[in-house]
Amino acid sequence: MEKDLRQQKTAIIKIALFGPESTGKTTLAKQLAEYYETEWVPEFARDYLQEKWEENQHICVADDMLPIAYGQVALENEKLTTANKYLFCDTNLMVTKVFSEMYYGFCDPLLNEAALEHEYDLFFLTDIDVPWEKDDIRDTPDGRESVFSVFKQTLVNTKKPFITLSGDKESRLVKATAIINDLAIAKQEGISSTDFVQIYNHGISIDKILNQLQIFRSGILKSNLISPATINNGILSLSEAELEEKATFFDLQKDKLRLKKFVPASGAASRMFKFLSSFLNDFDIKKETINAYINRKKDSDLSIFIVAMDKFPFFETIDKKLKEIYPDFETLGRDYKNYYFIKTLLSSDYFDFANKPKAVLPFHQYKNHIANPIEEHLNECAHYATSNQVSNLHFTVSEAHQSLFENEVEILKGKVEEKSGIKISIGYSYQNKSTDSICVDSKNIPIRDKNEHLVFRPGGHGALIENLNELDSDIIFIKNIDNVIQNHIDKIALYKKALAGVLIEVQQKIFSYLNVIEKQEIKENNIEEIISFLLQKLNIEMSPDFNKFTFENKVNKIKDLLNKPIRVCGMVKNEGEPGGGPFWVMNDKGSISLQIVEASQVDLTNKQQQEILASATHFNPVDLVCGIRNYKNQKFDLLQFTDQKAGFIVEKSVDGKIVKSYELPGLWNGAMANWLTIFIAVPLITFNPVKTVNDLLKPAHQPQ
Repeated sequence: MEKDLRQQKTAIIKIALFGPESTGKTTLAKQLAEYYETEWVPEFARDYLQEKWEENQHICVADDMLPIAYGQVALENEKLTTANKYLFCDTNLMVTKVFSEMYYGFCDPLLNEAALEHEYDLFFLTDIDVPWEKDDIRDTPDGRESVFSVFKQTLVNTKKPFITLSGDKESRLVKATAIINDLAIAKQEGISSTDFVQIYNHGISIDKILNQLQIFRSGILKSNLISPATINNGILSLSEAELEEKATFFDLQKDKLRLKKFVPASGAASRMFKFLSSFLNDFDIKKETINAYINRKKDSDLSIFIVAMDKFPFFETIDKKLKEIYPDFETLGRDYKNYYFIKTLLSSDYFDFANKPKAVLPFHQYKNHIANPIEEHLNECAHYATSNQVSNLHFTVSEAHQSLFENEVEILKGKVEEKSGIKISIGYSYQNKSTDSICVDSKNIPIRDKNEHLVFRPGGHGALIENLNELDSDIIFIKNIDNVIQNHIDKIALYKKALAGVLIEVQQKIFSYLNVIEKQEIKENNIEEIISFLLQKLNIEMSPDFNKFTFENKVNKIKDLLNKPIRVCGMVKNEGEPGGGPFWVMNDKGSISLQIVEASQVDLTNKQQQEILASATHFNPVDLVCGIRNYKNQKFDLLQFTDQKAGFIVEKSVDGKIVKSYELPGLWNGAMANWLTIFIAVPLITFNPVKTVNDLLKPAHQPQ
């Protein structure tokens, strides 16, 4: 036997099976070789030790380790010459190294060095969830967990790219082949094995990563605005009496329906306190006055915050804490008092407001208590998202903040239930990590952190279409976590119910048409009626060539147009708030529809597009009511109604560097692009977002 531990260089993709004895390595190696019609490398030690046992009943000793290593390498190199694209190795020198260290307390330096140097495109760590099978050369089933831990830690310590395989032999094969197929694509695109494993563990498919990288290179097609949606041109305006009529209709229908309120509430409130954080980072109280800082930075936000400090609902709580921290607080100068107030508000040792979710922050000062957004949403939910005395509220949260939510809900839910007589059920979900985006630099090269790992960012609120898709309700109300109001809850409930009433009315008509089509009872005069309904109620105009269609094709076209999820969106007058608005938009197929469009989706270098954007009369306050079931009472797959081309490329700061990342089509933008859409004008009282802490000073958030 040639005593050589060197691996042959190759372009063949080599997969190493790695794990304790009796964990299915040989079975899987054979399966994979058969599946890919290629070679697999058996375990040299098995025949070597079996022969030794049969000759004189000798067991393995330390001196056998190097001969086994030489034999294994020779066998691997031999099989490599006849392998087809892939080679599957039942074992490798890293396994021999681990057994040598476990059983004999050391590893020959030659074996150790070769084991570390040998390269495989991927290690499959075989789990211990399969039965242990006895044979002449196996040790014992005892202590499998600790042995498995040693194997896993070895891969971690040596920084080998690995993925754990669990399950029975059939499921392992399915999982392994899917991984190997993706690995081959990744290798072809120049993605390293280490990066591939990180991407896999993040739950993102290679196809998605490659698609994101292509988007960075080619850019995103901007929206083609035709005109702003205005009153009686895409936006329905209802009188107060009509709104009350629609709300009453909803109340009559609601007990037949399952209702839910969906509140995107992920992330910390860092942007809400951004100007205060900047102040603490850039201000030295020993070198300048706060007034000098305000003048130097032209920071009117800070000036407003300080002047109106006692109007914030958290003022008394912070003030009380300051007197505990600083016994001489009352004798301090005004600048020191204000500086310590802001510092305590944001300090991780005390209130840490910028790192908490908005949902748990004090928003409203009532006569006997302070309310946060969770309490206000619970109250709202009881007022308009209730059927049969039950109300359902769903928060999307970050995993790190769920316990904070649960603690607050535990305190507040009973209080609201007792007051309203309504039972409230709470659900939570996280934004799926598989929707995250890889971050790139200005040259579209993936960036890395200090540990040389790829950097990912959440894919924006468009990712929440997956969370919405998991909900099983008839009608879903959507409203942002920070859009709450102090008092006037009856007014808010009226408009929400009115939007829902419009949705149910339109939905019932759509379902009646689709049932007629389903029963094949549709006539020519029905088609004329439906075309009129599509235009008058849903702002959908048939293409000029529609009349040339055969009757059957006309019916199919109408069914395709009607059989979609529905959204009714409240729109408020545009008063200069940043964000999206309602527009008539033409897609790349020449079809015109109503869409909510963000400024970032518009080509601002195009003067005509810029003028259309500037002429918008209304604004999107994220006030939606959605119907997500079809005429057969089946859930729509909402992911089938998104416009994948309507995402965003955004610039963010990571470790002080500007990076680009991709955000998915927004939840109420591209993610709902192919829904049936109705825009309805609602009053400004329905829109009270808290984007910065100073928004809490507006009348909607102050005691009446």
